[in-house]
Amino acid sequence: MKNGISKDDNMLEMIPSINENTNWKKNDNGMITIIVPRDGSFDKIVRFFCKTPKETNIDLDKIGSIVWKAINGKNDIYKISKILKSEFGEEIEPVYDRLLIHLNVLRNNKFIHLKKASY
Repeated sequence: MKNGISKDDNMLEMIPSINENTNWKKNDNGMITIIVPRDGSFDKIVRFFCKTPKETNIDLDKIGSIVWKAINGKNDIYKISKILKSEFGEEIEPVYDRLLIHLNVLRNNKFIHLKKASY
C-alpha cells in the first residue's frame, strides 16, 4: 500500500494534486511545460563536462495539458475523465485507460500526488 492507496481503492474517486515542488508553465498556445531542474551534484558534474542544460523541459501534449489544467486538488479522476470526454468526444476512448496512463506517468515522476476523496 503506497501513499495510503490500495489496489482495492476505486481510482475514479482519487483526487490528484500537483506536487508543490513541481515547476511548470503554460505556453502561449495553452500547452503545459513541466520544468525539471538538474541541480544535483552528479548533474553539476555532467553539466560541467558535457555542457548540458540546468533544467529539462517536458512538453505535454494536448491531452496531457488538459489533464494538467484539470488537476486542482478538488477534481477527482472521474471528473477529469468527463472534462476529457467533453473536449475530445469519442476520439479520447478508452478515456479511463488513457487518463490513468497520463496520471501514472505524472505520479511516477513525482509531479503529482493522489489522495483518497473524502465524500
